Amino acid sequence: MSANGFPRLCRAVLLAVAICLLGAGTAEAHVTAHVYGAAPEKGGDGAIVLRVPNEGTQPTVRIEVTVPAGYDITRVRTRPVPGWTAEIGRAAGGVVTSITWTTSDRAIPPGDEHYDEFSFTASPLPSNVDRILLPTKQIYADGTLTDWAQEQTGDAEPQYPAPVVALAEPSGTAHGHGHTQPTSGPTWLVAVPLGSALLIMVVFGVIALTRPRRRSPK
Repeated sequence: MSANGFPRLCRAVLLAVAICLLGAGTAEAHVTAHVYGAAPEKGGDGAIVLRVPNEGTQPTVRIEVTVPAGYDITRVRTRPVPGWTAEIGRAAGGVVTSITWTTSDRAIPPGDEHYDEFSFTASPLPSNVDRILLPTKQIYADGTLTDWAQEQTGDAEPQYPAPVVALAEPSGTAHGHGHTQPTSGPTWLVAVPLGSALLIMVVFGVIALTRPRRRSPK
């Protein structure tokens, strides 16, 4: 490759990366479940935090979490959220089927700058699965909703993924709940600043490659 061709190739690669980063930044943030500390253990109990962003055009006024009946969870406690009321749905035998938060005056504002968190404890967690899915409906002030209920089965994330909590094998030493930082990978709150930093690096790289070079004196 000639000396003149290499800078052109570099510019093309950098521009392609910049386009990819810009496209990734437009993806809609979704409802996610987080655990603070070690993953909760199978058959134990866990404290789960549901993080709800709002990138729509309407305020979020209701959150409905479905607890699959096959998990046989019988005890749930919700942490109070100012301005929101919580209701726990149960089936025959006391098995928890749903957790619903509703507000009339503390809605999550629309746009890409706001989110809220809804915490609850659950037990006993199922002992026959490696993770639990918590399909969640995000309902807006105009009555429309987003149903975060799709299970990821391959490498590609579905359009409306359900919140997921991974379960650890029983240790036999504790109830299996944690209390510090989320154990899941980077979320949209981390990915957006990281993508911005990479984009800035790409832009400076393009500028450096496109600046005219001084010719050395003959």
